[in-house]
Amino acid sequence: MCFSAGASFGASAVLATIGIVTLKKAKTTNEIPFASIPLLFGAQQAAEGVLWIGLSSGNESWKHFPVYIFLIFAQLVWPVWIPFSVLQLENDRTRATIIKGMLGMGTCISLYLMYCMLVYDVKAEIHSGHILYTLSFPTAFAWITSVFYFVPTVVPLFISSIKRIQLLGLAVLVSFVFSKIYFVEHLISVWCFFAAILSLIIFWIVSTLKTAVPQR
Repeated sequence: MCFSAGASFGASAVLATIGIVTLKKAKTTNEIPFASIPLLFGAQQAAEGVLWIGLSSGNESWKHFPVYIFLIFAQLVWPVWIPFSVLQLENDRTRATIIKGMLGMGTCISLYLMYCMLVYDVKAEIHSGHILYTLSFPTAFAWITSVFYFVPTVVPLFISSIKRIQLLGLAVLVSFVFSKIYFVEHLISVWCFFAAILSLIIFWIVSTLKTAVPQR
């Protein structure tokens, strides 16, 4: 979480609990990827908790590794996992085809960001009570990268034929806009925090899903 180590570890524990309960609610294997989202957020928040400790203590060994763990989730996992998990629940062929296209887009941006993380400098620091991530990636493609990240991470939620997932998409979009307006320098950390809170909605969605097997 973007406020302190204690808050991050506390959020991680809550998310892990929600994640385990949500997974138990999954009725089919198709529901497992979507149901596992809270658990993945829990791992991401735990990584940021360790990062808080490293940044506060100045211990290099405690801050280098968790920076990459957090960013692997934030930058590489979600653009692929979100469309993939929504696709597994989709019964409508047309919607599924569109989501597949976004999964391809998410895979491309994830691979590109992985390359950037390996080649360019990545660092984090405590700034104004939050963690500021500085990614020295090529600026020439910044807006394209943003679009290719945003679309597969958010839009599949709106395309889903499941109304509750569309509500989740609206909540994620609102959290993004709020973070973009009020926490622009700390967008990566703060938006992930708000997205993690939405794990309660995921529990509600999985609990009410029908058991029909998607036909694609």
